[in-house]
Amino acid sequence: MKKKSLNKGEIVKALRAYCDRYESQNKAAASMRGVSAATVSQMLNGNWDLIKDEMWRNVAAQVGYRDDAWRAVETTNFRELTTMYKDAQENSLVLAITGDAGSSKTFTARHFAANNKRVYLLCCNEFWNRKLFLSELLKVIGRDSSGYTVGEMMEAVVSELKKQEAPLLILDEADKLNDNALYFFIALYNQLEDECGIVLQATNYLEKRLARGVRLNKKGYNEIWSRVGRKCIELKGVTADDIASICVANGVHDAKTIDKIIDDSESDLRRVKRRVHAVSKSRAAGN
Repeated sequence: MKKKSLNKGEIVKALRAYCDRYESQNKAAASMRGVSAATVSQMLNGNWDLIKDEMWRNVAAQVGYRDDAWRAVETTNFRELTTMYKDAQENSLVLAITGDAGSSKTFTARHFAANNKRVYLLCCNEFWNRKLFLSELLKVIGRDSSGYTVGEMMEAVVSELKKQEAPLLILDEADKLNDNALYFFIALYNQLEDECGIVLQATNYLEKRLARGVRLNKKGYNEIWSRVGRKCIELKGVTADDIASICVANGVHDAKTIDKIIDDSESDLRRVKRRVHAVSKSRAAGN
């Protein structure tokens, strides 16, 4: 299969916007994997001759640039989440938000982080221990964690966020964190209260897990539950109008086809994308 040519100018444009979210190019580079400050500088200054295609693709993926034809739409959840993110950032609120898989939580968080300064998105993983959690958190805020103890990393995170005006930390898929990593939320809240907005977002399992932990009197759970206001905010969900708008934006206009996609989607936007792709592929093949 023939590889797509790299649109280096557009990648640089996305990289420049990414760097603008940080205090310096060095911090922007520190937030990316396998990308040096020198490489960032060379890309931004047009010194491209020695930069390999693999590095261009690496940077493109990390700054959010995608060279595809898919058109995103501002869905009901997108608008609702964006409003809550703004409120959390401007007023240093702590929120827990839940929604079904495929309801555009991660997409919206990425979009908001890409278009607003001092917004740090951490996509959580179930295999993280305490040190990995803090190391990844330091990376997204543009700090190197090399040689730090767990305590020193925590101090660095708090120190960095305290220096900033209205920062926002979004922990996406927070329900994947094990208890030891999740407990850091308590420490972050305690040390950053009224100085940094924090959003935990996940599937509905997060609320069930927290409620069960409180009921069983598990260590730390009552404190976490209290700090999110003893409530998870549930998103309204994906509507038929949302799906229809996505179909139209991506070239599917036939009403019967749109209805079939809506019926088949189970309100999962990942499935909608697959179905729209299948329709477009079938149309291109002349079926």
